[in-house]
Amino acid sequence: MNSEAGAGTDGLQGLSALADPVRRRLYDAIAAHDEPLTRDDAAREVGMARNLAAYHLDRLVEAGLLTTTYARPPGVGGPGAGRPAKRYHRVREERTVSVPPRDYALLADLLATAIDGDGSGALRRALMQAAEAEGRAAGAGGRELMEVLAERGYEPAVDAEGDIVLRNCPFHRLSRTHTELVCTLNQALLGSTLETRGEDPARAELCPHEGRCCVVIRTEASAAQKGLAGLSG
Repeated sequence: MNSEAGAGTDGLQGLSALADPVRRRLYDAIAAHDEPLTRDDAAREVGMARNLAAYHLDRLVEAGLLTTTYARPPGVGGPGAGRPAKRYHRVREERTVSVPPRDYALLADLLATAIDGDGSGALRRALMQAAEAEGRAAGAGGRELMEVLAERGYEPAVDAEGDIVLRNCPFHRLSRTHTELVCTLNQALLGSTLETRGEDPARAELCPHEGRCCVVIRTEASAAQKGLAGLSG
């Protein structure tokens, strides 16, 4: 299976590509799926002709917002199976533009490094307290939980079991170098959000998964069942 990454890595180029409403619709359709989509799939998702969708999808690849792979459908192979289909999926690296240049990612990395290196644990405790305060602010106001999560950049979706999976980590870049710190921060923030809403904070459970936030928000029933299991143990 071959892989092809977009050549465009400039933040402005990537963001300007999304100014086109057609390309934004296609990008959103691709981003809404964990698995790559073919041109036909993407065209059906947004209701446009395949050739037009293919053109705009390839422009998004050039802008560095999508990447491509080639694969046949599951279970299809061998002689006569035909050529593998081109499939598109979202690039995980974020694109940012700052004029004049600013480097908040470096600042975040320096702060996280300092916290991890603090043997007293005081900096980590202060960070978790700040995360919990942010969670309380997010949980106030009576809005729907899914709306709150989407606003914070978590891209929530409900899976087959009814749990809320978070398809994006708002701190993705930092999570690669300070994984444990970021995961703990996410759990503290989300648990506090739930508690402020009058819900069980234990529903925010650490459950690392490739390409997603490390926290899953369990259903109330499964959280209660685990709580009872813990008490009986």
